Amino acid sequence: MTQASSLFTRLEYRLAEQLFHTRWLPRSPRTQRLTMHLFQRCAEAGHPVALSVYGHMLFHRGLTPQDKARGARYVLEAAQAGDLRAQYQAGQIHEHGCALYPRRDDHAVTWYARAGEAGHPLAAQRLARAYREGQLGLPVDAERAAHWQRQADQAFDLGEALDSGEVETRH
Repeated sequence: MTQASSLFTRLEYRLAEQLFHTRWLPRSPRTQRLTMHLFQRCAEAGHPVALSVYGHMLFHRGLTPQDKARGARYVLEAAQAGDLRAQYQAGQIHEHGCALYPRRDDHAVTWYARAGEAGHPLAAQRLARAYREGQLGLPVDAERAAHWQRQADQAFDLGEALDSGEVETRH
């Protein structure tokens, strides 16, 4: 039964994603409520990308402190499950802090490093700046700053190549 439930969750997530990105569908309050409800159901079912997307929306656009806290919790769950964007967001949450998760530079550095090593350009760029300027409790270290800047540049270059279709696919 888990497999059927998982398939249904994946289908619900695809529908929510389509509703969220569709330009031809009127942006009525009803459509927005349906989209958010589908994202919420998928996140509560443990869908990793839904946890990341819905958590991000709650954290940044939630109206109550409880919404923001639940969003942060969802983002951190997705980060622990390996979602790259959520790992970067986890670094942001720990860097800036919130009601549920107070500022912790050491946790922020850990999440930025995980995301940066996995190819998230903004995470690598944030670490490069932190090492250049001695932020996040890190010492000024030109060598490490250069390492993270190279990681960021490579990730940005790869992203641009993927967007333009320049990357060759091998089978």
